Amino acid sequence: MKTSVILVCLIMTSNAFAECATNSRGETVCGNGQAAGGYNRNTGTAWTSQTNQNGVHTTQTNRGGEAKTMNGKGVAKGPGGTTCYRSANSHGCN
Repeated sequence: MKTSVILVCLIMTSNAFAECATNSRGETVCGNGQAAGGYNRNTGTAWTSQTNQNGVHTTQTNRGGEAKTMNGKGVAKGPGGTTCYRSANSHGCN
């Protein structure tokens, strides 16, 4: 009985602080509005994202990718050295 009560308490407190959910694609996503993270078990990719005081979102993956975005525009750097951009009038990669 004690074990089950302790187990229920642990489950309730872990859900209260985690703010995590599994979406329809099988990704587990956690976040509090300023920082977020997730894991896609289908591809094995984990990511984290943070927003600075200017509203720029910086996202990093466990495979070496990084993206900085704001208002639908941004720059992404892939693990192989590829850099792609998207601006209001154009987009492309180097």
